[in-house]
Amino acid sequence: MSGHSHAKTIMATKMANDAKRGKIYSKYGRLITIAVKDGGGSGDPTKNAKLKAVMEQAKSMNMPKENIERAIKRGTGELAGENLEEVSYEGFGPGGIALIIEGITDNTNRTLTDVKVILNQNGGKMAGEGAVKWMFDRKGAITVLPEGESKEELELLAIELGAEDVRWHNNFLDIYTRPEDLEKIKKSLEEKQIKIESASLDWVAKEEVELSEKDKEQAQKLFEALDENDAVNDIYSNIKS
Repeated sequence: MSGHSHAKTIMATKMANDAKRGKIYSKYGRLITIAVKDGGGSGDPTKNAKLKAVMEQAKSMNMPKENIERAIKRGTGELAGENLEEVSYEGFGPGGIALIIEGITDNTNRTLTDVKVILNQNGGKMAGEGAVKWMFDRKGAITVLPEGESKEELELLAIELGAEDVRWHNNFLDIYTRPEDLEKIKKSLEEKQIKIESASLDWVAKEEVELSEKDKEQAQKLFEALDENDAVNDIYSNIKS
């Protein structure tokens, strides 16, 4: 559970269990709409790198094409949509872990209150701006699931292509890059027929902390409770996996 987004992990599990598809598609729809707006209103993924990355993630979750197209049109203004804003919160969780919670909402006051309540109910608390982010670096993060390649081969390949760091969680390899190198390294891996599970800009902990089993269980409950909130997209922590 290091560095990579807990929400993505939870989403992938839910999709495998065929549960709550509507909630997942709604979250990706908002991400797509924001990506279009951030790209100057461009709904063309060949000209909007952020949109391209989010669309690839949405497709990997089997989001229907028509849902993606509607979300793009809300971003370009062809369809009416909510007045969406990106939000980012800092906090602490069970065992004192550091948290960065990112999302998209149409009501910032409601979402702030919701996140505060969820943290308080699950052994956490909100922190002031800047209290946590200094513990993290902004990095490109590419997650790969080996298909025939050995762990050593994949690690060496990633480093040769310019990765700054590689870490394993479960059977997945997380490849960390400088933000500006993310797309280049992702493309190089794809050219070598390496299957990419996800690629995004993430917050990666500079140092990780060990938790007791009890605190780990409570942290997982916190992540799941946050993920149930429609506005929350990504949750990052400094838990050592």
